[in-house]
Amino acid sequence: MSSQGTSAQAKSAVHFGAGNIGRGFVGLLLHEAGYDLVFADVAAPLIDALQATPSYTVHEVGEGGRDHVVDRYAAVNSATDEAELVERIARADIVTTAVGPNILKFVAPVIARGIAARPEGAPRLAVLACENAINATDLLEAEVRAAARAAGLADEDVDAKALFANTAVDRIVPAQAPGGGLDVRVEPYFEWAIERGPFGGDVPEIPGVTWVDSLGPYIERKLFTVNTGHASAAYFGRAAGKEKIAEAIADPEIRAKVEAVLAETKALLVAKYGFAPDEQEGYIRKILGRFANAELPDTVDRVGRAPVRKLSRHERFVGPAAELAERGLAADALLEAMGAALRFDAADDDEAQRLQAMLAGDGADAAVAEELTGLGPGHPLHGAVVGLVSRARARESSAGTTR
Repeated sequence: MSSQGTSAQAKSAVHFGAGNIGRGFVGLLLHEAGYDLVFADVAAPLIDALQATPSYTVHEVGEGGRDHVVDRYAAVNSATDEAELVERIARADIVTTAVGPNILKFVAPVIARGIAARPEGAPRLAVLACENAINATDLLEAEVRAAARAAGLADEDVDAKALFANTAVDRIVPAQAPGGGLDVRVEPYFEWAIERGPFGGDVPEIPGVTWVDSLGPYIERKLFTVNTGHASAAYFGRAAGKEKIAEAIADPEIRAKVEAVLAETKALLVAKYGFAPDEQEGYIRKILGRFANAELPDTVDRVGRAPVRKLSRHERFVGPAAELAERGLAADALLEAMGAALRFDAADDDEAQRLQAMLAGDGADAAVAEELTGLGPGHPLHGAVVGLVSRARARESSAGTTR
């Protein structure tokens, strides 16, 4: 039994987000670590399906893949069954999330109530935000503490009942084929790194987890290689009329553009953290091989969704490009990828439509560029991003006159 659990009962975990990543990655690893797993989600049809189905299968597709059956789980509708969810959190050993960084503020209040309801003397609840964002648990912790204070729970009381640890997660989980039910198709490769410091050396046993002393370099290496490369392939691929990521990366011209982007992020990671150049190059080659997995039907529209977030100040494009510019290093390929992102206009993506509305609006190019990227006039990359916005607007205006 994990040291985070108690001798009187089995380990338990509450996971927010019962979607493909929740079921096919985080939930799977917690299940295989022996946790009694509870999925929490606001999507009633999904929760109903989980409640009615005793098990589902995670299918790893590609070289070395195998099937994993997940069973012995419960599911709670977090919109309608809050009392049960609070009780589950009060008795849990671990709470994890895979809901998207922007949704963390909505799950924080019920987590705070669950922490407040934990019995005196219970082990501290480990709270881990498993999101594609740098230090997402810090964001969740701030929201949980604010909700706890509003409910009369002091910070020292939260400290006594819970701990918060940042994580880095990496597994490609594409959009699933219609009619697949709860089963999930994923790539065989995964990484889940968790900082050990908040646990005080008393870390839970979760096979497959990598425990690290300093997560910052690890998070940025993953974000600026896997996520930057994936999104670059999506935006370049969509601009070239490709449907699938594997199709995009198989195109020599698109692959060359993605490789150029990753050469720039490699330069930053080597300069900033001292990664060995050969080691980082090997990591890049592994990532490109994963993108080329034709058995994963990942689409450019899925990977490219939420372009406003992906173009924000500390995300996968502007984050590394800004730091490169501040160091006097080139960021031309990243800027080209950002230009491709500005063209992303998927009709079923709210952020894509918001982006296009911003570009079609009356605001000055510099104001729109700063709103999107967070780079003001004093930043060395400001002029370049203003140019990107100007060209995107001119292209849209020209396309509009020929329609």
